[in-house]
Amino acid sequence: MNIILADQDEIENGRVVLEGERADHIVKVLRAKENDTVRFGVLDGEKGRGTIVSIKNKHPRMVELKVELTEPLGPLPRIDLVVAMARPIMIRRILSQATALGVGTFHIIHANRVEKSFWEASMLEQESFYDYLIQGLEQSVDTRMPEVIFHRRFKPFVEDVIPTIADQYSHMLLGHPGGEYSLAESIEGQAERILLAVGPEGGWVDYEVEKFRDARFMPFTIGSRILKVDTAVVALHARISQICGE
Repeated sequence: MNIILADQDEIENGRVVLEGERADHIVKVLRAKENDTVRFGVLDGEKGRGTIVSIKNKHPRMVELKVELTEPLGPLPRIDLVVAMARPIMIRRILSQATALGVGTFHIIHANRVEKSFWEASMLEQESFYDYLIQGLEQSVDTRMPEVIFHRRFKPFVEDVIPTIADQYSHMLLGHPGGEYSLAESIEGQAERILLAVGPEGGWVDYEVEKFRDARFMPFTIGSRILKVDTAVVALHARISQICGE
């Protein structure tokens, strides 16, 4: 937890009272005391610092902070992610790790090689994945909360949803072991915002690849090795960020 995050409505008169995990972290991990400062941010808002006004070290722990917000909300991340639905434990990892790297919107979609039982998981409820987004923000010292949208049907997503958002992106990329381009070749020109699609464990089927092509996605490959979805998301995000930085 590299930053303490709170909702705007938790702050009253420039102060916030923390209990539970956040107070435990300040007491047990940071070993802070009165008048110490910690990084502090408002979800979807500014960042700054919190000065400890009072602290209760014994359970149930409590910390009161005086809040000073001096840094504006950071820019929208360059990358949005389309990812095929996976096992709940893997989706949790993807949400946390990709949020830490920087993703504006997650589109979690169905695919031919996705087990239908995955869609029955409680993960679909916002309160079930919210904490994993928070973990990613706390890790990366960010306050901008990503949007998570679930799409239970593949064809309506590609045919109906993609056309409504395509003009937001300079590049739409499809990770696929059989792609004919390298990643670097796929990001020619000025890369402003990128929509990256990553398939399920067994990869996209031919029909899905063609539907993405029709929607103007460019299939690319990063080599012959087939990666787990969470590994692929991290590897591709890092490589895209590097190419765009260069």
